Amino acid sequence: MDQVSEEIVQKLFSARANAYVPYSAHPVASVMVTPDGQQFAGTNVEVAHYKGLCAEASAISAMITAGQRQLATVYVMGPGDHLCTPCGDCRQRIREFATPETQIQVLSGSGELMKTYTMQTLLPDAFGPEQLPPR
Repeated sequence: MDQVSEEIVQKLFSARANAYVPYSAHPVASVMVTPDGQQFAGTNVEVAHYKGLCAEASAISAMITAGQRQLATVYVMGPGDHLCTPCGDCRQRIREFATPETQIQVLSGSGELMKTYTMQTLLPDAFGPEQLPPR
């Protein structure tokens, strides 16, 4: 099984430690890496009306705010030893900025790589910007 760099694992641990999850107690962290190596971390933020922000959305928002528009690698870490894959909404968010080469890597809560996906395996036959009429 491939290894994830200690730098990425530590960023995930740090982000997950800052999760705001008073309702689910299910902290999730994500790190988005751009083709030029920039890294953007995010964590989930829950609110009382249950429409919170996922870790992947948080990290993508930071990436977009910094002016980046493409994903090379996506890392996701939940709290346990089970797969904590991106939700449907986040799969679509990732799709917006992914390429066919983008890797989505899901880690266990202890930082071990559990599974790697391509965009095609994570969201087969996805709807993307190329399906929209030119503007």
